[in-house]
Amino acid sequence: MRPWLAFFSQTGTEINDLSNILGVYPNCIVTNKQDHKKINKRLLEITKFRSQKLNENIWTQLPQKPTVEDYENVLCRFRNPVITLHGFLRIVPKEICEKYEIYNLHPGLIDKYPALKGFNPQERAFTEGYKLAGCVIHRVTSGVDEGEILMSQGVSIEGMTLDGVYGALRDTALDLWKSFFTAYKILER
Repeated sequence: MRPWLAFFSQTGTEINDLSNILGVYPNCIVTNKQDHKKINKRLLEITKFRSQKLNENIWTQLPQKPTVEDYENVLCRFRNPVITLHGFLRIVPKEICEKYEIYNLHPGLIDKYPALKGFNPQERAFTEGYKLAGCVIHRVTSGVDEGEILMSQGVSIEGMTLDGVYGALRDTALDLWKSFFTAYKILER
């Protein structure tokens, strides 16, 4: 099975929830979040337990603005890893994108609405009155949300509150990741 590395900048909740759904945990969890108080408590507990059980550190903290060298110091430890981004709020350097297989879930239906590329597309879809929102999984390139879109899933947001939109897209994201890992047999190669 290929090593799975999961990156995040926010809470890490999606990684925790996806791991529970898949029944597989990342070989390494990487964050540039400096304040651990806002990180999902369950993810921290499971990671600590798994690190002790496996007798290896599976948690890696990058600087707030990682360099190519910072990325390489983590990635070089793994042979042929698959890397997923879960709210990782950094543009990955071109050298890293070209060398590694990296996927991102973007919570904007950019195959239908390219204007939703970039930061906070869920809120923009809501405030601009879109009837449909959704998520895509795409290959990561050094351009913001520019990589090839591999999977997409939409959801009607008509009549929803903003909190409802966030909830619907969270569920959509988890469904899409599960479909992606299954369809592309990501962890089986």
